[in-house]
Amino acid sequence: MRKPIIAANWKMNMDTVTGYELMDDMLDELDAIEDVEVVICPPFILLESFAELFDGTGLYLGAQDMFWEERGAYTGEISPLMLRGMCDYVIVGHSERRQYFGETDETVRRKVDAALAYELKPIVCVGENLQQNEAGETLEVIHRQVTAAFYEMDNAKVPDCVIAYEPIWAIGTGRPATGEGANQVIGAIRQKILELHGEDAAYAMRIQYGGSVNEGNIAEFISQPEIDGALVGGASLNAEQFVRIVAITNEVKRSR
Repeated sequence: MRKPIIAANWKMNMDTVTGYELMDDMLDELDAIEDVEVVICPPFILLESFAELFDGTGLYLGAQDMFWEERGAYTGEISPLMLRGMCDYVIVGHSERRQYFGETDETVRRKVDAALAYELKPIVCVGENLQQNEAGETLEVIHRQVTAAFYEMDNAKVPDCVIAYEPIWAIGTGRPATGEGANQVIGAIRQKILELHGEDAAYAMRIQYGGSVNEGNIAEFISQPEIDGALVGGASLNAEQFVRIVAITNEVKRSR
């Protein structure tokens, strides 16, 4: 059985003081939940200190993005070499990166490859916008994004990756997908991985749902057979709510 994974994406929130306060409010409770892999993705300014804070705990640390080159004249960028040994995961291809910073399927592929080369596990975000969804183009968009990120990958590397299906129309809108609808799309993603890399890789890979996830709807998503966890945005900025999301995930998965 795939171990469920819940990742917190703090986005451009929290400074050093408030970030520590938030972690202090929930670290011990999260660490006590053994059957869920918990990944915290704070802003870059907190990564080094959080790596020390998480040492000896069961929590994992992730970056929200990175560049694909090791070093060079890329002002403002963070390289995989800088993250290696400090982070466990890195979010790649989030819709906000694609929308606001011009990321393409090709740049996402480069970042995925670079992450794996530097022993980082990529959380690869895919998802359609509202217009594409209403036009019935969801699977076309998803297949294109998944194929671009994974088609040249070594089969053995696939289980080191996580895919986060995040329909753009559901992110931060309070309008999540239904559990059944998300499960169908995630099942299609797994089928595409199977076509590209075979059954073993497809069934070993964990695939999350993301988009207005909260303590009130996490059970609907995590109870679905294809959904292995969630990438949580706004709700991860509230200690009580995020702990509840992880605890409910644990309860639902253990009962299956």
